[in-house]
Amino acid sequence: MKSTTTTLCLRLITTIAITTTTTAAAAASTTNSPPTSITAPSDAVLQTLGLAFASAVAVGSCVLGAAFAMGRIGTAALGAAAEKPELLMRTLLFMALAEGLGVLGFAIAILLLQKIN
Repeated sequence: MKSTTTTLCLRLITTIAITTTTTAAAAASTTNSPPTSITAPSDAVLQTLGLAFASAVAVGSCVLGAAFAMGRIGTAALGAAAEKPELLMRTLLFMALAEGLGVLGFAIAILLLQKIN
């Protein structure tokens, strides 16, 4: 089970990285014609690729961390609620804190994507 989860996480991160780099490269290109010779990418293209990759890593890592935390917290919360039902409402606060991590990652990614020209 653990290796399957790790494999899925790595595939997700790879897919996000490939998607953002191809999207950023397409957005950074200024001409529609194919280049006639191989040239080094300009600073604007490298900056766009870097910002796109940084936003993908920010979202991916925060969402994976939030999912891991919510899984652990949810398991412990239901275990505690099975023994003492009055603890269920208190454990929802910890679930909200873990969910906040995913929302903050999304906000950071939006801020990074706004810097792309």
